[in-house]
Amino acid sequence: MNDLFPDGRPLDHVAVAVPSLEDACRLFGTISGHRCTEPEILEAQGVRVAFCGSLEILEPLGPETPVGRFLERRGPGLHHVAYRSGDLRADLVRLAEIGVELIDEVPRPGALGHLVAFVHPRSTGGILVELVQHGD
Repeated sequence: MNDLFPDGRPLDHVAVAVPSLEDACRLFGTISGHRCTEPEILEAQGVRVAFCGSLEILEPLGPETPVGRFLERRGPGLHHVAYRSGDLRADLVRLAEIGVELIDEVPRPGALGHLVAFVHPRSTGGILVELVQHGD
């Protein structure tokens, strides 16, 4: 707990970037025992996405998308860590006020009908962080 977020922020999920959503769903489903959700296309983010338990699996829609460029530079692997937010807009304001560099200053639609916003890795020790507000 801290002064900025006194109630804490629970870990929502971790995400991996992969070249094949179907192959990754088979592998991580077998390893975890979870069944993957149906793939969802997020055109605005340039990905096909499925969840396997608390693992978000991202496949780029093309090489020029952010996840496509990530795969080209780094290969498959950990893409981001996501924390749950109860009030994403207020959390973004608080982070900006203390100088945290935001990729998204306002929430945008994410997978499963959630709102999301990303914090730039320059402010988080090189790790891309996503904040997620679940839709109800």
